[in-house]
This record gives sequence, C-alpha cells and structure tokens, in this order.
Amino acid sequence: MPEGTLFYVIGPSGAGKDSLMAYARQQIDGRLPVLFTHRYITRPMDAGGENHVELSVAEFQKRRDLGLFALDWQSHQNYYGIGIEIINWLSAGINVVVNGSREYLPTATERFPQMRVVLITVSPDVLRQRLTDRGRETPAEIDARIERSRQIAPVAHPNLILLSNDAPLAESGARFVALLSA
Repeated sequence: MPEGTLFYVIGPSGAGKDSLMAYARQQIDGRLPVLFTHRYITRPMDAGGENHVELSVAEFQKRRDLGLFALDWQSHQNYYGIGIEIINWLSAGINVVVNGSREYLPTATERFPQMRVVLITVSPDVLRQRLTDRGRETPAEIDARIERSRQIAPVAHPNLILLSNDAPLAESGARFVALLSA
C-alpha cells in the first residue's frame, strides 16, 4: 500500500489556516483518505482559535518525554504537539493535514522529508481585517504581527505549494480540497 502524504500547513496568524482546514474537513467528511490532526497545546481552550487538546506544561512535557509526539515545538509562549498516530495514518495510505509552524519547518522536514508544505498567503489588508475581526489582539499587537509577518524570511522547501487565501472561503477552500485529494 502506498504511503499517504503529509500536508504541513503554515502561514501567518490570521491567514485563515483554521478556516481552510475546517472547510476542507467538512467538504471531505470521510469521503477521501484524508485526516486532519488536532494539536496538543498548552493554551487554554477558551483562548479562541482552533479546536485543540489543552494540556498543562507538565503534562505536555511528560507526553514529549514518553515519545508520544511525532512533531512538537514551542511558539508564542506555548508548547504545540502532533501525536504519533499520524505515523500509522501515513503508513495506511492516508493523507494527513497538520497545522504546523514556519519556525519548526526545518525539523519537521528532517522527520518527514517527503511532506508537502502548504504556505497559506494573504494580503496585509485582508490579514489586518481578519485579525481585527478575531478580536484576540489590540490594534498595536495586530500592527506588530503584520510587521513580523513581513520580516519573516521567505519559505524555501522542495515541496512548497503556495495557496492564496484572499478570496472568499468557498473559493480558496475548494482549491485546498483539490490539493489534498490530488
């Protein structure tokens, strides 16, 4: 049985990664061999954003020490992990979608060299509006986040796919579904 493909989705906060993944999950709804991982995060569930499994720092570290994460990293004062179950899913020929981290990309590439990196892009104006609508940050924090996203070095990866998310969700989402099912 051929191995599945790992799709490592990255992009600036507010680019719409969670929205695109939720849209694709709903559209695929078990009809294709595609699974979406959840992340283990040391962030409270009520902090907004993605649906995730909340862990204390101690519990996260224990799981990491036991080898229960295929991928794990620290960003924005939180720890993030992807469970080792994705290795079984990939071995079973299932495509796996991971909400990743741009800073962690080199390590993820070492562990999964054949993965496809999907960089979600969005124009600064659209990004500003989405971050404002989300309501988790002050205008000054939004300005700082947009400036940081402009200063981040371009992503270089042999399996890089760019997906613009400036269009309405149904349009960008349909392109994402087609990519995952190709």
